[in-house]
Amino acid sequence: MSSSDKSSRGFSLGRLVEVVADYAAGLACGGILVVVLMQVIGRLIGHPLPWTEEAVRFLFIWMVFLGLAAGFRTVESARVVVFLAMMPRLSKHIAVPIYVVFSVGFFLLVGWTGITLVEQQIMMNEEAATLPIPMWVIGLVMPVSSVIAILAIVDSLRRRRELIALPEMGLPPDEIVHADISMTGGHHHVAAGPTVTGAHYQ
Repeated sequence: MSSSDKSSRGFSLGRLVEVVADYAAGLACGGILVVVLMQVIGRLIGHPLPWTEEAVRFLFIWMVFLGLAAGFRTVESARVVVFLAMMPRLSKHIAVPIYVVFSVGFFLLVGWTGITLVEQQIMMNEEAATLPIPMWVIGLVMPVSSVIAILAIVDSLRRRRELIALPEMGLPPDEIVHADISMTGGHHHVAAGPTVTGAHYQ
């Protein structure tokens, strides 16, 4: 397989995660704004809409889970690396395997829990209190976001491995500057001292 085919597949995977997670989370955020405005206007004119509060809550749940999954695509999730910083230099090379194993394991657990929840909601025929939708539609966000997050981790491992590898710990200064530029969107960032906790931003 040629390198162009590999890069094309990597781009396709990243694009898929971006469209499904980022855009869907953005739509949920926009939906929250619209519903809240309807709620406010309804109260101002003396005709409150009882379903808006529940709709906002459901949209917020979808936005949070999808946003969590989307954050792994660009390695934006905060990580506490105190223990890795205290370990010998050779041991710091396991940062990437630790990140991948625990992140994937966490989302497998979330996905399995979500499937169990959805099955229970379907079996009990649960429905929302004020909206004509079944509750499994809301619970479905857990397995869906878990699959998206795992795909996002795979994509970030292929395209942003240097950010997963904790560049602030033990790399040469020029590589640290390069990583900081990547994490700050092209703007130089000068640290005041050694970093023991890391939160990466793209």
